[in-house]
Amino acid sequence: MWLILLASLLHCASAYDVDMKKLEGLAKARVETCGGQLNRLRELQVKAFVVQDIPLHNLVMKHIPGADPELVLLNHYFEELDRIALSDMTRSEINELLEKLGFYKKAQPEDEVPEEFRFSPAKDSPF
Repeated sequence: MWLILLASLLHCASAYDVDMKKLEGLAKARVETCGGQLNRLRELQVKAFVVQDIPLHNLVMKHIPGADPELVLLNHYFEELDRIALSDMTRSEINELLEKLGFYKKAQPEDEVPEEFRFSPAKDSPF
């Protein structure tokens, strides 16, 4: 019983709560990380996301030596809205988060992104 309760609390603590007010103007995102840091993680879930899932999303990957894996959320002017640590998240949690934020996920890396999702999650462009 206690084990189930503890597991559910840990799951809630590691999940990111989306605050749409804070993320108003969200237009794009990038993942910043270092390959060495990915290899040091206990769980290989984040590395699997970086290697296999980033090509499916309209995300940019930025390699920064020594950086822990983070999702950086940006507005149209490339100003940082939020920074989310990915180290404690599972691959499915990261993909669910991106879906909540409005990022489109292709079935295969070579698939075309439908026109209506080409600039997702951007809503109203100032340009």
